[in-house]
Amino acid sequence: MRRPRDARRSLAALLAALLAALAALAAAGCGYGFSHAYRARGGAERVHVRAFQNLSSDPELGAALTAALREELARRGASAGPDAPVAIEGEVGAGEGLPSSVTGSTFHVVLTARARLVSEGKVVGSLSVRREGDHLGGADPLETEGRRALELRRLAADAAREILEAFEDRDARAPAAQGAAGR
Repeated sequence: MRRPRDARRSLAALLAALLAALAALAAAGCGYGFSHAYRARGGAERVHVRAFQNLSSDPELGAALTAALREELARRGASAGPDAPVAIEGEVGAGEGLPSSVTGSTFHVVLTARARLVSEGKVVGSLSVRREGDHLGGADPLETEGRRALELRRLAADAAREILEAFEDRDARAPAAQGAAGR
């Protein structure tokens, strides 16, 4: 038979282990990470994203790409307001969703974007991005259209990351990486 004191010690040890595990889990998922500061071509540390012109039939696609770019810049600590000397602007379009399976249960959608990096009124860089994806059809046309919109938002987020990587000043990043490697 166990003594009450032993039972309390076991319970205290179990509770301490559980709290340690929860603390480790919370620290692992806290969202902190190591990254370098974003610098656009020409050395700009802050970039504004102008609203992208929507050339598609999807009413929110221009806003979705604009928001994805702004969110990526904010994550990298480089977001700026409309008074910034450097901006990203462009157009975005999407092809109509065509069935990608014989049964018509999946649909294929294409997002195309043209982006320009503008510094003090001059185009410093330009890029065309194409992203493709599939989505499931829904029980009715409204559900299918909702799934199409979700897939286009996912493609817009992928395109935003590619655009920012293409407009990044690689030369400004290299010395910091070499300095860290030499330590």
